[in-house]
Amino acid sequence: MKGPAVFLAQFMSDSAPFDTLPSAARWMAEAGYVGIQVPTTDSRCIDLRLAAESQDYCDELAGTCREAGVEITELSTHLQGQLVAVHPAYDVAFDGFAPEAVRGKPAERQAWAVEQLHLAAKASRRLGLKAHATFSGALAWPYLYPWPQRPAGLVEEAFAELAKRWRPILDAFEEEGVDLAYEIHPGEDLHDGVTFERFLAAVDNHPRANILYDPSHYVLQALDYLEFIDIYHERIRMFHVKDAELNPNGRSGVYGGYQDWVNRPGRFRSLGDGQVDFSGIFSKLTQYGYDGWAVLEWECCLKHPEDGAREGAPFIAAHMIRQPERAFDDFAAGSDPALNRALLGLD
Repeated sequence: MKGPAVFLAQFMSDSAPFDTLPSAARWMAEAGYVGIQVPTTDSRCIDLRLAAESQDYCDELAGTCREAGVEITELSTHLQGQLVAVHPAYDVAFDGFAPEAVRGKPAERQAWAVEQLHLAAKASRRLGLKAHATFSGALAWPYLYPWPQRPAGLVEEAFAELAKRWRPILDAFEEEGVDLAYEIHPGEDLHDGVTFERFLAAVDNHPRANILYDPSHYVLQALDYLEFIDIYHERIRMFHVKDAELNPNGRSGVYGGYQDWVNRPGRFRSLGDGQVDFSGIFSKLTQYGYDGWAVLEWECCLKHPEDGAREGAPFIAAHMIRQPERAFDDFAAGSDPALNRALLGLD
């Protein structure tokens, strides 16, 4: 496992030091990070089209980050991925994720989003990256709770359409040799293990359809995030290190009562302030040979982001496990076929 790294999306702003990629990268390096995950919707960080077209630009971008003391871990198209599949109920709400020219035009907005994913596949390959982060979007999300009763075939139709939209994108990532890692996240049709399995079956177990593992979203669903690793470790290609807590009470639980984040029973926290068993997570990921990045995603309704970032790097570093070069009981090892047969009573 590599790290600590940090996702820049929640930090970029119009104020220094987070108003340019070089200054943000330097700040993160000084805070103890060795990698940065880059949001492709932020022009302060990257020109995605140019990155897809120009190796010189990608080399310069990577060089700028190395000079600052970090390397690019992955690119993110979370917002564009969301727009690949949008239920009409969310058209207005999600329009802000798209350029002004395609707002209010669902078909054109979707075409723009699909093109963005294709550009991201090429840019990731030019930058020498192994994986890419995104959202799946959602067609069935308004029907999450089965009341009124869902008509027979509704969910199957939604996932068939979702697969139809994503299959060409997955093929494009296959051509570039990059894994597409869906963040399993409420608000997406891929929001837990069962829905990921539905999608995987619909795309014929496509080798590039993989997972961005973020335990905070599982805590808020009361899902067993450690067993999730046991089940899906072969598809986990990315890891967001984010804490959360779920404290249901007599007035509100998982659904949150339409409350703001600070008052919800389930809320995201800075690392170490929530309930996530990170020792268990890092142990399981190490056990299964995860060799990607450990990336802080900071989303906390209580703590200042700079404090969260400064605390996050040493927290991740303290949980990373350096695997031994030999077994702890190698001192007692030995290979003697004759002895083995004697011990088994075969001579």
